Amino acid sequence: MGLKAMRWMTTARLAVGMVATLVATMATGLTVAGQTPADVAGDWTLTGETDNGPFTSNVMLEQNGTELTGHYSSDAVGEAELTGSVSGNDITFSLNVDLGGQSIELTYTATLQDDGTLSGQLDLGGYGGGTFTGKRR
Repeated sequence: MGLKAMRWMTTARLAVGMVATLVATMATGLTVAGQTPADVAGDWTLTGETDNGPFTSNVMLEQNGTELTGHYSSDAVGEAELTGSVSGNDITFSLNVDLGGQSIELTYTATLQDDGTLSGQLDLGGYGGGTFTGKRR
């Protein structure tokens, strides 16, 4: 067998192997980019601690695949619409709030735990941060 034919056979085997791997990955419910997004839709109560003290807020999350939208409510910052995303068990969402006449973006990042709770970090738009946990209501 000539060198040209051997190269062609090697390339063909590699292509068949790649297609088989792709089909097997899709058959297990995983996407090529990563895991199937966790289901985090619903009503959540978030409790945590920031540099400014403890907080409690309520979040209603709607999920369409990896995209999140919803509504945020707390005594400290009022109400706001939110947007975010889910990747595997990791979620992130953000919202803009008015604090003392200044618009600040709050960003929550969390991981859905095995027990169904959220655990994560809060960025207060350059004005500190904190940690939080979340439970479905």
